[in-house]
Parts: sequence; structure tokens; C-alpha cells
Amino acid sequence: MPPFDEARGRLVPVDDAAAAEAAARHLQLTKPPGSLGRLEEAGVRLSAIARRCPPPVPRPATVAVFAGDHGVLAEGVSPWPQEVTAQMVANFCAGGAAVNVLARQVGVDVVVVDVGVAAELAPAPGLRREKVRPGTANLVAGPAMTLDEARAALDVGAALAAELAAAGQRCLLTGDMGIANTTASAALVAALTGRPASEVTGRGTGIDDETLSTKVRVVERALERHGPVDDPLATLASLGGLEIAGLAGYVVGAAAAGLPVVLDGLIADAAALAAVALAPLARDYLFAGHRSAEPGASAALTHLGLQPLVDLDLRLGEGTGACLALPLLEAAARVLGEMATFESAGVSEGPG
Repeated sequence: MPPFDEARGRLVPVDDAAAAEAAARHLQLTKPPGSLGRLEEAGVRLSAIARRCPPPVPRPATVAVFAGDHGVLAEGVSPWPQEVTAQMVANFCAGGAAVNVLARQVGVDVVVVDVGVAAELAPAPGLRREKVRPGTANLVAGPAMTLDEARAALDVGAALAAELAAAGQRCLLTGDMGIANTTASAALVAALTGRPASEVTGRGTGIDDETLSTKVRVVERALERHGPVDDPLATLASLGGLEIAGLAGYVVGAAAAGLPVVLDGLIADAAALAAVALAPLARDYLFAGHRSAEPGASAALTHLGLQPLVDLDLRLGEGTGACLALPLLEAAARVLGEMATFESAGVSEGPG
């Protein structure tokens, strides 16, 4: 059975009983009820995912940076040349990108996955060469990928998640690289949330007003060509990217292995929308690492019902926001596992 289909078939609901136990334990810890705010909620959700309370600390962890190029670049949606994708992959592998710095800071491994870079990449440390095709087609003129190519990219992601889980990883983080991928992501978010292109299309790498207007119209044309949403796989193939599909498979694969997934920004949020459309149970394994400054990210998170752990106006991608959020999840698990109860500490409880 293909890795994605196998993962989807192994998905189970999170454990509500473990969540209830974690919520009850928070009431016993030496603090006023609810005083740790959403950190408490995160701990409850980690317990539900792990199916036990307290949950394990989400370490070790890996951020997988999926890379792919986009044919829609030909429409003038970005001033950056396509070659930058391959150049940044080399930078990731050399340890010089922002995600490498932040991953070192928080103690996270980095894996880079070439699922669709429009160049032949030489072997490099940390690089997995899993190319489905060298970049997508122009999503304005026709589907970005065939259904088989989308399935193949989903399989790449699901297989990697299964491999990392088998190697003992306890949390998986998402990363991405691909010039023009905010255009594909905006199209996918619009299609899967029902929002208009103008509400979900942002400036990406910092484009000017004229280029933004072009980008919005490109997304509108892609949505007009694609038509109504009725099949999430067809929508992913039609409007998405190879790295987006790879991330969607990775999300479902991690959930199938019972691991929490920390989403990064817009591209990961678009991938999560596709993943949940294809495998609804995956939603409860997701944490929004941050709220990207891209408007499509907020639309996606609202649709998924996720609140970001941090909000720093980031819009870089790569997995940077996911890395920054991981220590908060670690703290949430440690509070439940290490904090004293009123009874064990001999502290009087407040008014009941």
C-alpha cells in the first residue's frame, strides 16, 4: 500500500480520556486554575495525542524542509529568480539559513527534502533527493501537477514521517522552500476555505503594490480555471505545489504515528488544509507554531480552528516559526510532568 494511504488508514482519534485527565491534573497543580493560559491547553492537547498524562516531552524533534519550484513564477508574481530555490537548499544543507540557526538554538535536527526543485541537486549532508518532477506546471494555464504526481509527493512526505517516528522522534516540525510558493498556497487556501483571492493573497517576499495586484489576479484566474471544490486531491494537484503536497503527506504520516506536528507559516498552513481535507482526523495532531504575516495563514488557521503559539510578524518560512514555538510545547509537557500538586507540596488550595 502506498505510504500516504497506509498512514491515512492508521489514523485514530486522539484520546479524550487522557485530555480530561490532563485538565483535571492542571486543577491540582500549585497555581490558580487557568493561570498558565494557553500553555495549559497545549499540555491537554499533548496528552490527548500521546494518549497519556503527563505527556512525554516532545523531544527529540526534526524540522523537515520540503523544497519545490513553481511554474506560476512565469506570471510575474515574484521578483526572485527560480534559481534561488536550489541555492537556498544548498544553504540549508551548509547550515547557513535562518532555520538552521533557530534549529540549533532550540536543539532540532534539520532534514531537507527535494521533492520538486527545478534543478538537479548534488548529494549534500541532510539532503534527501525525492524529486517527483522538476517543478510544477503553471497553475494558471492548467493543473500544477497530475493526480499521480500529487500522490507521489504525498507518499514522500508520509514515508519520511514514518521513518522519523520509527527512529524515535517525538515531534515533527514543518518547513518549506520554493520561489512563488506563496502564490500556490494562496490559491489552495482560497479554494479550501472559500475565501476570495484578495483576502488570502499577500506580499510574500515583500512585493510592491503592482506585483501584488498581479498576484491577486493570478490566484483569481487559477480559481476560475479550477472551478468548484469537490475533490481535495484534485484541488491539491490543480493549485498546489510539490512541496505543499509533500508537507501534507508528512502531516498525515506524523499524525498516524501519534506524533504532534508543529506547523510553520502560510505554506505549511495550506498543506495542513489539504491534509485535513484528505484525512480529517489529522487536525487534532496539529499545533500552529505561529501566525504568519501573510493573510492566507490567518484564514487557514481560522478554518482549522487553531490558535498560534507565537505571533511575531514572521513571514520567512523555512520552518523558522515552528522552531521558535517548540520550546513552548516542551514547557507545556514539563508543567504537567514536573510541577507539584497542592497535596504533594503541602500547599493549601485556594477558595473552591
